[in-house]
Amino acid sequence: MFTGRLSDKVKYKTIVKHKEKNHEQIIVDGEVYIEHRFLKKTIKIEDGKLTILPPDAPIEAGAEVYNATGRRVCNMLTNNLEMLKKAAKEGFAIPAINTQGGQYDIIRACTKAAQEMRSPIILAHYVSTGAYSGNDWFVENAKWCASKVDVPVSIHLDHGDGFPICMEALRLGFTSIMIDGSTKPIEENAKMTNDVLKVAKYFNVPVEAEIGELLRLDNGVPMENKNIANPDEVREFLSLCKPDTLAIGIGNAHGYYRGTPDIHLEILEAVRKFTDIPLVLHGCTGMREDIIKEAIKLGVAKINFGTEIRYKYVEHYEEALKTNHQGHSWKLSQLANDALTEDIKKIIRLAGSEGKA
Repeated sequence: MFTGRLSDKVKYKTIVKHKEKNHEQIIVDGEVYIEHRFLKKTIKIEDGKLTILPPDAPIEAGAEVYNATGRRVCNMLTNNLEMLKKAAKEGFAIPAINTQGGQYDIIRACTKAAQEMRSPIILAHYVSTGAYSGNDWFVENAKWCASKVDVPVSIHLDHGDGFPICMEALRLGFTSIMIDGSTKPIEENAKMTNDVLKVAKYFNVPVEAEIGELLRLDNGVPMENKNIANPDEVREFLSLCKPDTLAIGIGNAHGYYRGTPDIHLEILEAVRKFTDIPLVLHGCTGMREDIIKEAIKLGVAKINFGTEIRYKYVEHYEEALKTNHQGHSWKLSQLANDALTEDIKKIIRLAGSEGKA
């Protein structure tokens, strides 16, 4: 570890340049995916004293933290793994909210609700929703909003469908990623997961995997019911790879359910007998609250909401349009944001994460 005094930015950059020369590349099949001069180096400044931290050093709230290029970063943008382990052990979950490609009003509502309820929060990004704004926009917007609160905020790649998008997420600064090989045979799924795990560990970024393909709904109707995981297959999958968290198909789906979904909690019960890995429940929109709460008792440490949030946001915006907004878009956004904040507080209460930050 190198320590030194910080007098100004020029001296700061000189210290880093001359004292911490470290160049690493990660090459897969002959292609350079990651090239970073200060891989996993974090600089902390307290009382004018500069410290280059080791990779796994915790960053306490209130510390002024810089990356290796001298840019200030938010200390509340966190790796969520330890909190997820705590949640699984203590019987609560962390809400993960899909942010519609980094939509500011949604992200701000998430961080505001988390701050007011002292809850950790996960800002999730589904790549297709970032087609308009860009994946980098989501990261920068999430970082900025996280810098305004002092509760743990992590940014998560949801359903990364291959190695390249997971590498892009690491380059951009995601603090949590998902590699979704659930449509593949178990061996291929495990290989995809291992390939991502090998790289993510250099960034101290946890990896979520999935087994049992998540249903996609067409106006509430499942197109094909093939996501009910077999506990024996889960056991086999975990013998081939060691993800940090695991989503298991138990009859859940993306989108609004038509009628009551048939959720198989007995699968979670069976899985809990041979692993204590934090579990993830996707497709919580429209699922009965008692089912979600029971799943949390069975080790689900992360509950995902997407469809409900995007529809609620549009509904709130429509209501705002009926007010005397005088053509001010910020007034519309503020009204929609305030209403959505209350919706997210309800999810935090459902998760049991209030006061856990």
